[in-house]
Amino acid sequence: MPVLKDPGHRIGDVRAQADEACRRAGRDPRSVTLVAVSKTVDADGIGRALDAGQRVFGENRVQEAKEKWPRLRSSHPDVELHMIGPLQSNKVRDAVALFDVVQSVDRRSLCKALAKQVQAQGRCPKLFVQINVGEEPQKSGVLPEHVDDFIAACRDEFGLDVAGLMCIPPHGRSPEPHFSRLASFAERNGVGLLSMGMSADFRPAIAHGATHVRVGSAIFGARPT
Repeated sequence: MPVLKDPGHRIGDVRAQADEACRRAGRDPRSVTLVAVSKTVDADGIGRALDAGQRVFGENRVQEAKEKWPRLRSSHPDVELHMIGPLQSNKVRDAVALFDVVQSVDRRSLCKALAKQVQAQGRCPKLFVQINVGEEPQKSGVLPEHVDDFIAACRDEFGLDVAGLMCIPPHGRSPEPHFSRLASFAERNGVGLLSMGMSADFRPAIAHGATHVRVGSAIFGARPT
């Protein structure tokens, strides 16, 4: 039977693939940040990734992150933590205190809650607007026809700086048109960062301009269902 690699070795493989995708696209590998998605991963698995030098992680749930990361960060204060899952307004206070980046800004009520906590805590995570590029009713995200108005409201109404855009393309379809669509929204609105691409499609995402790729199973293995 083949020997399964641990997260540290898998990170090396993913980084090598990302670097090769950058070279093929004529990009500097340093222009792409690997976000290791550690949702459902225990402290031991995360520790192996930390030992391999990984410092940027993504979590889907505020409560899970609160349980895992304060202790891990006490020994690794240089970690950058991203909120990549849907964020409920009643979890915003904890999210602003814990996360360095929130990638799932998608509605005005969330913007209002974020603006309130940013002012109260004097701390502002980097914010990405999530776009529902496939216009799927079951997914979170701003619909394409509302993107420009929503970004303008973030900036002008709520005083929030939009650093990037994020998307999750429809499953089972070619992701490239959706990556291109997200890149066009970013260019049109003067947004510099693009979070797109996961374990199965981070290489084409890099070819289409991704600055952040969110990779979970290719690093930590398949998650329990």
